Amino acid sequence: MSRRKHNKPKKQHTKPEPGREAAPDKRPDWPIAALSGVGLLITGYLTVLAMTGAGAAFCAEGSGCDIVQASRWSTLLGLPMALWGFALYLVIAVTALTMPPRLKRWRRLSFLGLVGVAVSAYLTVTGIVFLDAVCLWCLASFAVITAIFVVTLLRRPESAPGVPWTNWSANSLLTAAIIAGVLFVWQNDLLRPENPRLKALAEHLDESGAKFYGAFWCPACQEQKRQFGSSADRLPYVECNPNGRGGGLAPACADNDVSRYPTWIIDGSRLQGVVEPEELARESGFQW
Repeated sequence: MSRRKHNKPKKQHTKPEPGREAAPDKRPDWPIAALSGVGLLITGYLTVLAMTGAGAAFCAEGSGCDIVQASRWSTLLGLPMALWGFALYLVIAVTALTMPPRLKRWRRLSFLGLVGVAVSAYLTVTGIVFLDAVCLWCLASFAVITAIFVVTLLRRPESAPGVPWTNWSANSLLTAAIIAGVLFVWQNDLLRPENPRLKALAEHLDESGAKFYGAFWCPACQEQKRQFGSSADRLPYVECNPNGRGGGLAPACADNDVSRYPTWIIDGSRLQGVVEPEELARESGFQW
């Protein structure tokens, strides 16, 4: 008897019709897009406030929101930090909506999320340490960018290269630290050389017995110090709130009836508000 050979049917591979290519997979990442939309609303609102000088909702006058938004750490290259945050959320939204759902999109979203978390953490810590204040709207944005970063990490594609999570985490922390460090150095003018004339004026004010009364959280005091750049530490500065914003007035400030910051007392004359270096030189008899 002859045996019949049963050939297995071959798999047929469907080919696209001539002249037509398979449509690329462009499924949007809706969860990330939705979160970035919330971030756009928050940072857009804060940008409008920064440009108009209006107060934030749910924040009383003189609250942590006002102090943080008016501080020297609220701007970068002359633009509000909120505007930079708006730009970051916009890039995240465009990436989530337009890039194909592949490894490249995941890498970009995870990097952008890391940048946002690093900057938000830096600003939050700076506000607590240097201003004794936090901004509720800024914390809301911090929560949103953190959620974007975490959601992105949890959805790491299977096609991702086998980089150990410990190495990846260490590299991420290093990147975040570098970003925060560069921001701190730039915003505090640590790389700007000391101006000889401002240095001489600051030393003259100190030697002549002049006093500069202020508070660490006061935006005008920060602006006054910024005018002296790297020579600000040479100024005869007196801290009026050494125990925090609610810690009471320092005796030296109370004895001199200091009620507004900054207050300069030079040869018996009282100057309030930010004073230009030229005027300080004139009041103290310094040859400007």
